[in-house]
Amino acid sequence: MSILHAKLLAQAEQLRAHRTQLVKEHGEHSVGTVTVEKVLGGMRGVPALVCETSSVSADEGLRIRNIPIMELTGVTPEEIFWLLITGDRATADELDELKSAFAKYYEVPQYVVDTLRGMPKNSHPMSMLSAGLLAMECESEFRKAYDEGVAKDLLWKSLVNDSVRLIASIPGIAAAVYRIRFDKGNVIKPLSNDNDLSNNFAHMLGVSDDASWKDLVRLYLVLHSDHEGGNVSAMTSYVVSSALSDPYYSVSAAMCGLAGPLHGLANQECLRFIMGVKEQFGGVPTEDEIRKFAWDQLNSGHVIPGYGHAVLRVTDPRFAAFHEFAQRHNVKDDNVSIVQRIYKVVPTVLQEHGKAKNPWPNVDAYSGSLLYAFGMTEFDFYTVMFGVSRAIGLCSQMVVNRMMGSPIVRPKSLTLNELYKAETLAGENA
Repeated sequence: MSILHAKLLAQAEQLRAHRTQLVKEHGEHSVGTVTVEKVLGGMRGVPALVCETSSVSADEGLRIRNIPIMELTGVTPEEIFWLLITGDRATADELDELKSAFAKYYEVPQYVVDTLRGMPKNSHPMSMLSAGLLAMECESEFRKAYDEGVAKDLLWKSLVNDSVRLIASIPGIAAAVYRIRFDKGNVIKPLSNDNDLSNNFAHMLGVSDDASWKDLVRLYLVLHSDHEGGNVSAMTSYVVSSALSDPYYSVSAAMCGLAGPLHGLANQECLRFIMGVKEQFGGVPTEDEIRKFAWDQLNSGHVIPGYGHAVLRVTDPRFAAFHEFAQRHNVKDDNVSIVQRIYKVVPTVLQEHGKAKNPWPNVDAYSGSLLYAFGMTEFDFYTVMFGVSRAIGLCSQMVVNRMMGSPIVRPKSLTLNELYKAETLAGENA
């Protein structure tokens, strides 16, 4: 038994007991009100999920296991996975064992590479990533355990093994997608003398050998790893895995959700906006020029991409982390300079304008510009980078939910007429 299995074994029974107790003692207690507006508005703000791994508050931002993300910007993806899945910071021995377990799977199976090469040349990188994960479904220990009749409350053990393999494999799959889709040459093998996940990912991409690039990949994987359970990718994974589908099915489905323009493509739109500003002004505009430009944008009915967030009402701490990275590494790039200058000007303009609920930037306002600055200029690949990171959180959530014994997700749906009737009856009985 691995150190990770032993640690989780002690937690699984407690989680199930806690869940059972809550249902038994407080099962009829109301935790929120579902209005017609919320039903018709995509369930925004409806408290309907349990997510132990992370939380997001309007006035603070992301916390990983109740630790503010800004306190974790110096850690590795391996440390983030251990924290997400166990709730504890990893010891040196725990981290060494996890790195060794990951290193076994950094090299992508040839059949996955063949699958990617067999796809149409104009395939979107996200469809290739999803297909690569599905190709590996045959490796699932979880599915084999279920087929062999392993008890449901013990299936989490094989789910841990699948999660380790998937998280270790997805950087190589993503790097292969990058090399194949954008004609970058041969697929690059992982490092033979380095077990570090983010170093291997940075190496296999073949974008740069700069130490700053490796540090950016590490930070990117940490900052995007988890963002509670209600976002599209996490929710998709939660629903699919609740049917006892294995992680390859669940994460592949989540990637399809992440590929949507309203979810994972935001950093591309932000970078396009930044590059448009650069083109319009022939370089980096002054603060006064940005201020006038921002007012023109808003007065013509347009938004400032990257500013505002569905939940946050402060500067996204992940934006702040990228900002600190750019300053620490002295990144010299016009797009990054424009991002920094916009940050000085636009929040005040949005506050004066008065219509934006949140005048502060989110993580997407920075991330694409940094990737571009280091030579990753293929916009369509940025969401794949997001997906590699998010897989860490998705798998962690799956394991915890399976340890807890979470049931299949099956909300009740209503027709518009039924919804109208329910509201009318509620009004009559008031």
